[in-house]
Amino acid sequence: MTDPNLMTAQEAAEELGVKVGTIYAYVSRGLIRSRAANVGQRNRLYSREDVTRLLVRRQIRLGREPSAENDLNWAAPVLETGISLIEGGRLYYCGIPIEEVAQRLTAEELAALVWTEDATNAVELFDHRRHPSASKIRGKLIDLGIDRGQWLSVATFQIVLPIAMADDLIAFDLRRESIALSGARILRLLTALGAGDVPEQLSLAEMLQRGWQPDDQGSIRLFNLAYIICADHQLKLATYAAWVAAALGTTPYSIVNTGITALAGPEQGGYTETVEVFLDEVKTPENAVDVICSRMRRSESFPVPGFNNPLYPAGDPRARLLLNALFEEYPDSPAIILARSIRDTVLRLRGEYPKMEFALAIFRRHYGLPPNSTLGIFALGRIIGWIGHAIRQQSSRQAIQPRFRYTGPAPQRQT
Repeated sequence: MTDPNLMTAQEAAEELGVKVGTIYAYVSRGLIRSRAANVGQRNRLYSREDVTRLLVRRQIRLGREPSAENDLNWAAPVLETGISLIEGGRLYYCGIPIEEVAQRLTAEELAALVWTEDATNAVELFDHRRHPSASKIRGKLIDLGIDRGQWLSVATFQIVLPIAMADDLIAFDLRRESIALSGARILRLLTALGAGDVPEQLSLAEMLQRGWQPDDQGSIRLFNLAYIICADHQLKLATYAAWVAAALGTTPYSIVNTGITALAGPEQGGYTETVEVFLDEVKTPENAVDVICSRMRRSESFPVPGFNNPLYPAGDPRARLLLNALFEEYPDSPAIILARSIRDTVLRLRGEYPKMEFALAIFRRHYGLPPNSTLGIFALGRIIGWIGHAIRQQSSRQAIQPRFRYTGPAPQRQT
């Protein structure tokens, strides 16, 4: 007996008015489900419900008849990216394992790779002579009464970006090369401000080292690593917000500010603060067991915030990279000893591994950065991904058009 809920590829193609090859493309994108016609046979049947859903979507497009290719993009439930991939519990940037990226590339080189597909373009992109000095903006922050302890925060970044955009002649040039140059300009500006009054011909990591750890040359490697692990992580909500801003044709400054605004909300910023509060609660390595057990007894929503990323059953590689580097470089640091105690306790009691937020909070504490700078460091790294997505969006012009489903009262129609 034929299942009325299934149809052949030819029937689906005729229903949608496309070629059979397009049906196969819909299946590969997850838009139409399929299953084998019979056990042991290669022929497949296709979900009538999914075909009908695609047909309805087409009919509500204000009467415009799209080509199969455009309809494919319009209906796609996911956006395409070539920047980051999570697969088999591992993270890749542009197809390269993050561990290899961290070993081989500087933050500038990763940005150039993501933005231009060639890491060697970093030298030209980030040449300080191509970018305005941060001194003018720094003076404005001083005039506003914002002290240096706030300069590495997302709140300060939100103030700075519109001011810098108004003073940048290339801000509204949305060609691929100009977006990349604006991205480098934004990243250098915010880093220079976050570091304080430092020489601007230095690299990104060197500026932060010079501003916060001038006597510790080894910290350059760690600051560089912090940028790299934060660069991108598939389509998080803040990244999606930045992507939508790019689709609307806004400037790179506005795109980054949109991402930062979303990042500052409770989904990310609030969670980061929760991790900081947890570390304050533990205080010393000796307290780790008592505090964690107490939280478990209270059935906290997140008994141990900063742990257990379900995407990585064997542990978040970003956290592992940063924590291992800190453990190796500063084994006697109080913050590192605390981190190791918490990590080992959570693994023993709950079988969970640290997330990136935990590693960044430990990073901030060890280097004595201001309390609100954990999210600032995260945002600096994530700019690499946001600008990369903006460049791809401008190149592809991929449509982003979510639809509402009306659930209000039925309309009162006149008789």
